[in-house]
Amino acid sequence: MSARTVTLLGATGSVGQATLDLIARAPEGAYDVMALTANTDAESLAAAARRVGARFCAVADERAGPALEAALAGTGVTWGAGPQAVLDAAAMEADWVMAAIVGAAGLQPTLAAVRRGACVALANKEALVCAGVMMLEEAARSGAVMLPVDSEHNAVFQAFDPAQRDQVRRIILTASGGPFRRADLETMRQASPAQAVAHPTWSMGAKISIDSATMMNKGLEIIEACHLFALPQEQVDVLVHPEAIVHGLVEYADGGLLAQMGCPDMRTPIAHALAWPARMETPVERLDLAQIGQLSFEAPDLERFPALALARGAFAAGGAAPAVLNAANEVAVAAFLSGQIGFLDITAVVSEALAASEGGVDGAPAPGSLDAVLAADALGRRLAGKAAAKLAR
Repeated sequence: MSARTVTLLGATGSVGQATLDLIARAPEGAYDVMALTANTDAESLAAAARRVGARFCAVADERAGPALEAALAGTGVTWGAGPQAVLDAAAMEADWVMAAIVGAAGLQPTLAAVRRGACVALANKEALVCAGVMMLEEAARSGAVMLPVDSEHNAVFQAFDPAQRDQVRRIILTASGGPFRRADLETMRQASPAQAVAHPTWSMGAKISIDSATMMNKGLEIIEACHLFALPQEQVDVLVHPEAIVHGLVEYADGGLLAQMGCPDMRTPIAHALAWPARMETPVERLDLAQIGQLSFEAPDLERFPALALARGAFAAGGAAPAVLNAANEVAVAAFLSGQIGFLDITAVVSEALAASEGGVDGAPAPGSLDAVLAADALGRRLAGKAAAKLAR
């Protein structure tokens, strides 16, 4: 069997690093790395390229270009800098593309990979949150396959039988509850960025860790799941499960509830997508249920975690609202991490931006177009910036 050619968009983040670890451990000749991209970390990107024998590297920040050129000197690896270079990497004819660029910045590169019909491992949930209908239409047109890599969506994907779609009653996404699962509102109001990023179970980047702490990540995942599995949001539930052993469940008409379980290690869902439709060995810890002893579940507290309701409302509103939600959240999280606003102000900023955006985008492009999504993203950022400035400490 010939090697599967792969490209990693977002190679220096936690998902990208986990993917590179699996590729490095795979039998020789199993994978041929065509391209790797990063935002600014030229040194780590070049080191990864040397380790896996990548052909091309790109940094999104043009200012990191000279550092990338120096780090790749003598390797024979070609390189590029700037947003177009990242798009060039996505457009290379790799069989399989890991879409792991964080936030709305990953939308266009992911779309480029989908449009050429690649098998796209989707770790960038914002691509479907902001442009779900367009992304799925482009995949249907090109023949692209979209494989979910988020642990929850990947779990549902494994338990969801497409041949019995009409027999699916609901899917359940689990949430760890983050660092403030038991905290009162006053504790959350006073929380520092260091406390908010200290996730009790998963090791993740700062932005996704904050999203976990507010449960906005689960709100975004509800929207993503509705698109991925073609379900109304009434059939997508969230259950808090602090042990993070059960990652997703599918309930069928006969009352049967199928769950996918595993230790909390992102290499498991990544490996499922990387080897799909086959399976591959991974170095992850094996699940010992006897040692764990018991698993616990509880309903999310919507008063302390209003992000879930905000996301459901944005999805129900449709149009520009999901893209505004996502953009406003990115701005609010950045404002919190920089000390500009408090932890509870994150959802307050998003709520205000959504309310202010109800008039839509002035001179909006055609609905469903990339320009419309980018305009909604810009609107959300502008409104969130104003809201954050008003709440600044």
